[in-house]
Amino acid sequence: MKRSEALAAIRSEVEENIGKKVQLKADRGRKKIVTRVGYIENAFPNLFTVKVNNDFDESVTLSYTYSDVLTSTVKIKVVS
Repeated sequence: MKRSEALAAIRSEVEENIGKKVQLKADRGRKKIVTRVGYIENAFPNLFTVKVNNDFDESVTLSYTYSDVLTSTVKIKVVS
């Protein structure tokens, strides 16, 4: 599968899950992995946004690229 086809497949899967609860595992480097639970808010041509609650019960919007998912920097799991 070519890279562009893989990115298109990832994008369509993210678009199908807009509004659903997901668990994200993001590799931030130097053995630091951040796990968060939130909802996929939007899907744009090059990135998607996820709304999560932080430790202070405030909503924060995080953005990730489809390339992050392709290279396993970010792993998405649908929870709902």
